Amino acid sequence: MPFMKGPAPIRRTLEYLDRNKLVLKDRVKIFSINYNTKGENHEGARQFVFWHLPQLQYKNPNIQIATFKNLTPSPFIRCYLENGEEVLMDVDFKSKDEIYERVCRIICKSEETLKAEDKIENPANFGAKCSRHCICEVPGQLPCPALIPLPNSWRGKYKFQKPDEL
Repeated sequence: MPFMKGPAPIRRTLEYLDRNKLVLKDRVKIFSINYNTKGENHEGARQFVFWHLPQLQYKNPNIQIATFKNLTPSPFIRCYLENGEEVLMDVDFKSKDEIYERVCRIICKSEETLKAEDKIENPANFGAKCSRHCICEVPGQLPCPALIPLPNSWRGKYKFQKPDEL
């Protein structure tokens, strides 16, 4: 399996990507982290990027995530909010776990919020475990073909049949 090559291939599995609570608040639009590839005070930021940035990207597909390497003397995280404000976090000499906890506490949604959002049912869903069993129950949709047959021009049986077979 080619996807299991490289350093720590576990980071590319769906189980690993899905197993975290790094869901950023809706008002966060850009998340950037600045660190250097060398230096002992940047070790936590490097480890955070290595282990938690893929999870952050997976859980937040609509948020721009940028990493800036070797541009700063001390590591920091900057988040840009939708109203133009910035949230700046100093991560100098912090471990990856301390950075993870700080990010979760400051700019991530709480577990109560995530549970409440999971309970909200999408009205576009239909099926056995949803409020609507069939799409025909939605106003403005075609009636169910089980009750009212479709016109012959819409059915493949008649549409693709040769004229001599009729």
